[in-house]
Amino acid sequence: MLSWVNYCLNLLAPDQCLLCGNLAAVGGICEGCEQDLPWNVVACPNCAQPSAIAALCPHCLKRSPAYDAAWTPFIHINPIRRSVHRLKYRAQFPQARTMGRLMADRLLSSDRTMPDLLIPVPVAKPRLILRGYNQSVVLGHHLSKRLGIELDSAAAKMRRQLKEQIGQSAAQRRRNLRGAFVIERDLRGRRVALIDDVMTTGATLDALARAARNAGASYVEAWALARAP
Repeated sequence: MLSWVNYCLNLLAPDQCLLCGNLAAVGGICEGCEQDLPWNVVACPNCAQPSAIAALCPHCLKRSPAYDAAWTPFIHINPIRRSVHRLKYRAQFPQARTMGRLMADRLLSSDRTMPDLLIPVPVAKPRLILRGYNQSVVLGHHLSKRLGIELDSAAAKMRRQLKEQIGQSAAQRRRNLRGAFVIERDLRGRRVALIDDVMTTGATLDALARAARNAGASYVEAWALARAP
């Protein structure tokens, strides 16, 4: 139930749904749009690839990733694709607040053991300077606040400039990312969740997971807002 303060604020300046533009309850998305979102309900438990059955996909049976498990609440199709684009390229930060809330609520309603620490995927300095922010850090901030889990946005660093990965195969991405990250924090005995906006092939999160293992992490999960179908 809304507090009287929130109730009055909502009457004076009601939230609009970020997806359809109609009035929404406090939270940034209307009930109808939330129900129609492309939820990633059934997926491979290892890499979160959408699937017809909740079992290891052929790729994970052939090659296990460096992380122990992956989880994404959504499939990367519209309207989630548009939300990611608005956050990533147009600095529409309410998208991160709303999507972070939906992610956190889904996590809190599950029976999964929560990590001790959240580490967002870093971006290269030129891109960070050009854009002015790291969308994974922004998303991680909202997750951290709602879940009550520490976010360390400075733990992971990029060792070198990466080649553009758009259009590359999974194998090419893995080669490009080999040794690309380092984590400058002692993670011995820690359960860690790595945060990204979109999981395409999983190569980026796999490379960062290897860095987390090298730093001593005992358990590593890969979390992203959306998974490519």
